Amino acid sequence: MSDTDAVIERILTSYDTITVVGASAATAKAAHAVPAHMQLHGWRIIPVNPHAEVILGEQVYRSISDIPGQVGLVDVFRPAADAPDIARQAVAAGATALWLQLGIVSAEARAIAGSAGLLYVEDRCLIIERRRLGLSAPGPRL
Repeated sequence: MSDTDAVIERILTSYDTITVVGASAATAKAAHAVPAHMQLHGWRIIPVNPHAEVILGEQVYRSISDIPGQVGLVDVFRPAADAPDIARQAVAAGATALWLQLGIVSAEARAIAGSAGLLYVEDRCLIIERRRLGLSAPGPRL
């Protein structure tokens, strides 16, 4: 098992809620289909999108800082150029894990997350990894 595999397994077995930055109301987009799939398998989705009110039946927040309460896992569906700013927002909100979806790679976001002690995954798809590991959402954290 690689270090990345260990981090992926830790994230998927520890977090029951996923804050999705760039979540989309457009059903044909991965930024809708992936969170919908994770929701179907038990994860609570907190969508972040400045242009929608409700996605997947959940209230949408304009930014990570608008989310009330603790933010744990932040999943990113935005271009790689946006990832460093999102990483800074995640750190400021107290997030403990940052996941950049398949095709998104950012050395700067990786460095920001690493220096803040966040679990970090990039260029991986939540659906692919969930299926590969055969997981459903964990129960509520204690």
